[in-house]
Amino acid sequence: MSGKNISFDPGWKEKYGDMIMTPEQAVMKLRPGQRVFIGSGCSAPQELIRALTARHRDLADIEIVHIVTHGEAPYATKEMSDNFMVNSFFIGSNVRGVIQEGYGHYTPIFLSDIPRLFTSGQLRVDVALVQVTPPDMRGMCSMGVSVDIVKSAVENAALVIAQVNPQMPRTFGDSFVHVYDLDALAPVDAPIIEVASPAPTDRIRQVCENLASIIEDGSTIEVGIGNVPQSLPLFLKDKKDLGIHTEMFTDSIIDLVESGAVTGARKSLDRGKIVASFCVGTQKLYDYIDNNPLFAFHPTEYVNDSSVIGQLSKVVAINTAMQVDLTGQVCADSIGTKFYSGIGGQVDFNRGAGRSSGGKSVIALPSTAMGGKVSRIVSRLSEGAGVVTTRGGVHYIVTEYGVAYLHGKNIQERAMALISVAHPDFREQLLHEAIELKYMRPDMAEVEGKIWLTPQELRTMFLMDDGTQVNFRSIRPTDEAATRDLFYSLSQETVYYRYMTHLTRISHRQIHNFVYIDHRQDVAIVGAVPDAAGEQIIAIARYYLNPKTNRAEVAFVVRDEWQNRGIGKFMFKYLVNIARRNGIRGFTAEVLRDNKSMQAVFNKSGLKIKSALTEGVYSFEMDFE
Repeated sequence: MSGKNISFDPGWKEKYGDMIMTPEQAVMKLRPGQRVFIGSGCSAPQELIRALTARHRDLADIEIVHIVTHGEAPYATKEMSDNFMVNSFFIGSNVRGVIQEGYGHYTPIFLSDIPRLFTSGQLRVDVALVQVTPPDMRGMCSMGVSVDIVKSAVENAALVIAQVNPQMPRTFGDSFVHVYDLDALAPVDAPIIEVASPAPTDRIRQVCENLASIIEDGSTIEVGIGNVPQSLPLFLKDKKDLGIHTEMFTDSIIDLVESGAVTGARKSLDRGKIVASFCVGTQKLYDYIDNNPLFAFHPTEYVNDSSVIGQLSKVVAINTAMQVDLTGQVCADSIGTKFYSGIGGQVDFNRGAGRSSGGKSVIALPSTAMGGKVSRIVSRLSEGAGVVTTRGGVHYIVTEYGVAYLHGKNIQERAMALISVAHPDFREQLLHEAIELKYMRPDMAEVEGKIWLTPQELRTMFLMDDGTQVNFRSIRPTDEAATRDLFYSLSQETVYYRYMTHLTRISHRQIHNFVYIDHRQDVAIVGAVPDAAGEQIIAIARYYLNPKTNRAEVAFVVRDEWQNRGIGKFMFKYLVNIARRNGIRGFTAEVLRDNKSMQAVFNKSGLKIKSALTEGVYSFEMDFE
């Protein structure tokens, strides 16, 4: 037994002696043709599973149902398929082979719907094999690390056999079952299955950094299954007042809690509590959650209920996928026709985040698979691939190359946003295919070869005197519509000062020249503030390099109502820093004589400046050295 604090009745074996039996004796109660539920995740009762499998010669047509189970699954083989037929609601690695070979089954279903299958009798549970803590003085056993659909299975099974393990962490919340609701107790003192999370690769780290950029202080986070969501907590330690409402978590939650980032202080439900239905981790995690009132484990029918999730504000639901097509369809449970995982809670939480005030549903994934040979952003999903989340069900797609915002966007805008965050090796092919499929206007062919990688380091912010924060970043191909909106918002005076002509319209070609740039010879940054559509661009600054002189022509424009508030001065200094890093010698600019504000920005910049007035236009030459 582990060295943790004793939190159960030390005399439980004597008190409930008539219920106690060995795992081998307990599974003798099973009969051919029954449906047997096996406990989830790291709570899969290994000794009961081994005893069950050892009886295979006496049993036939046993249907085994579960979601992901860790540890051994010796029943999941072709040779035993006449005795044990696997039916999994979510495919784990220990049953994937038998299911993909056609000797087991996968039932696609929203995780939140599974308990209703049990309670309605649509999927009758004859026997439940589960793992619990020993009973406490009140006779209550905790389900420990996995409550999820286990509680519903226990409540609806005709026969419940429990592996009773003193090493199971005692978790709080709606995680308890009374000992008399169990039919057989099989004492087993053994370590809980451990699953260590792999250290994030550089690519996963970049995906997580991009994810972290869209998570605001006070958000409530859900992290689904997968390396990306489970690595994310490592990148949120500088956030404030985060809440957690998630179907699962791993060891990474510990450092996030210890950093002070998680308080749950702004949650409208379960304030101050970390809510989950199961966890997967190491002994370090199990010791941390044991008798820890910070954590509240609840059944799936509560945790994954989209109406419950929607009552929380700023829910950020983070899940992953196999593929995303250019219209926003998400395949998450199969690779072509091969079933790989499951629907799980992705749709439950996406729906809940959609209902949440300020909520965000996010699909995060590396841009490629198979060592970079295959793009996960595709024009068409692979033949046989299933759609888990529809085009309308996701707000953001995040890769290591950036964030694509899809909500409320048309197909052309979606396609360009997704191409922009695809791996650079596949962008031109995706653009060509998008045009071929009529997702984009034919004249978008002009931008082929111009969808450049946006430098991540060009992000900064400017805090104005009134406390307004303006975020600055590189211009993106997805800024086409916002750039057009900026142009048409400008007064005729501002347009004349910027373009030195009385423009009344701007063409598609001109917009393309603004947003499709190489970020070295041409650099453009935008200043943006949040709005209902995600953000509003209020300023653009740009330079164009002349390679012969190693000087760049600089120009910028600020939306009229934001002028004379220091934004132009800030943008110019920012462009100077970028140009210096790129080894550029200096700037040039042409400014109308009446444009006093622009002249003041240059003249007060501290650079070495020469200027000359010719026919009402000042020509500036500015040296960085």
